[in-house]
Amino acid sequence: MSGLVYRTDAVVTAAQYIDALDRSTLGARRPTDDPVVFERALAASNLLVTAWDGDLLVGFARALTDLELICYLQDLGVDVAYQRRGIGLELQRIMRAQLGPHCKVRLSAAPDAAGYYPGLGYRRHERSWELLPGDPLG
Repeated sequence: MSGLVYRTDAVVTAAQYIDALDRSTLGARRPTDDPVVFERALAASNLLVTAWDGDLLVGFARALTDLELICYLQDLGVDVAYQRRGIGLELQRIMRAQLGPHCKVRLSAAPDAAGYYPGLGYRRHERSWELLPGDPLG
């Protein structure tokens, strides 16, 4: 895609990330009114692939991974004005290229994106569990 630049080394600010979340529709399910959350999340994420149109962050794949066995794709988002151009797929291809040959990729799909992932080759994983904030443990 001409004009877009993909990077694995970009330093993304919380403000840039929040803006991109909002333009991708993921912001509706995130606490975008609290930039400290995103400062911490970005600092703790060890794999971030970004797509840029000039200085504008238009796509991102943010993950936590050991690079060899498991990669949790936390966020995959593309600005709605840039969707349906293959940007999300390219972000995932670049992300996967950073991973070892035995590394699995796991994610939780946003409700509106649940149909997107099977078409790319993702398989449904029936043994995942989650503990929500405020849920008692034990």
